[in-house]
Order: sequence, then structure tokens, then C-alpha cells
Amino acid sequence: MADVNSEIAGNDARGASVDMKLEIVVIPVSDIDRAKEFYERLGWRLDADFANGDDFRVMQFTPPGSGCSVIFGKNVNAAAPGSAQGLYLIVSDIGAARAELLERGIAVSEVFHSEGAYVGTDDPYLFGRVRVSGPDPQHGSYRSFASFSDPDGNGWLFQEITSRLPGRIDSTSTTFASAKDLASAFRRAEAAHGEHEKRSGGQRDENWPDWYAAYMVAEQSGAELPL
Repeated sequence: MADVNSEIAGNDARGASVDMKLEIVVIPVSDIDRAKEFYERLGWRLDADFANGDDFRVMQFTPPGSGCSVIFGKNVNAAAPGSAQGLYLIVSDIGAARAELLERGIAVSEVFHSEGAYVGTDDPYLFGRVRVSGPDPQHGSYRSFASFSDPDGNGWLFQEITSRLPGRIDSTSTTFASAKDLASAFRRAEAAHGEHEKRSGGQRDENWPDWYAAYMVAEQSGAELPL
């Protein structure tokens, strides 16, 4: 019989050689047309609405800027409607994301964060079951959230990420999913560059494009930020 631990270690040592991209998350719903109306109201792109007689129907929606889609329908999932929880949508500006949902008539929680307590009575999320009102005081990446649900109760959370932990993305590639994400990255670089100029005696930095570029690449890859 194979040694499972040694096989796992061997796999870790070799690393993955084949790309495996998460493509679809299936969510269970009870009323397909009601769910369709909800996800359209979110502003998500409808990619497919396919039926085969009365026994099968499938829909696919994709959130803005996402490489992964969701599908739901009839006879595509055996799970109970509303049982999908902890579905995370990554945003670069959680305040703007929440405001957009409110403008679209979607009920969404206030922004919240964790103070390190992992046992409580709130709905669970990545940092436990205690939700502290307001964004993370230090505006730390990964630390601010807001939640909402579809009509069946499938649970979604916004999570604000502005910089990745080291090793989480390809450090040789810098990409932005949308113009909004790119604009947000420019604004953060602008604010940081203002502090950089202050530390440099208030002199205008003629090489600010290079500084911006270095900052934005480092921020996304999780590398040390320029000062």
C-alpha cells in the first residue's frame, strides 16, 4: 500500500505542471426565473440560458471582472436551495461595491471586520463568528467584508483585497480585471507617492511613472512596497 504522506510530499516537491482554473460554481435555487432576475439585477453577465424539454434548464452568470462563473437551474444540483454559503467576491474598494448593490436595490450588510475573536453568534465568515462594525481600522488587505444573499439564501460576501500575500499570484505578471480595479490601484499609488515626495523634501518626482509602476506591481504581487 502506498505511503499517503510520502505521496503528498512528493506532489508538493514537484509542483503543479498543469493549469487548473476554477471555472464554475454551482448554486442551488428553488425558483430559476426569480434567481435569474436577482443575478441580472446584480449586473452580472448572462452567458447562457439553455433548456432541454421540461426536465432540464441551466443558466450561467459571470460577475464583472471574474474568470469564474456561477450556474444554477433545474436538475443541475442535488443540494438544498440556499445551502451554498461562504461565496467570496473579491473587490478592491468595498465601499464602492456595497454602494453599487444598494443602488441596484440589493440588500447588503454594513461593512464589517474582525478583532480576532473566532467564536460568537454572528454568521460565520473567514475570521470567525464575530462581526465588528465598520471597515478594518488599518484598511488592511483581506480584512474588510460585507455580506448579502440571493432570494434562496445562498450567501455571498465581499472581501476587500488591495494587495496579495507573497506567493499568491504570479509575481512576473501584473493584471487588472477591470478599469475600476486599475483606477483604484492608481489612486492607492498616488496616495503612497504623495508620502514618498514628502519624505523626499517635497520635491516633485520627475520619475513618478516609474515609481507608480513599481508600486502597483509590488502591491499586487505581495512584494515589499517602495518607500
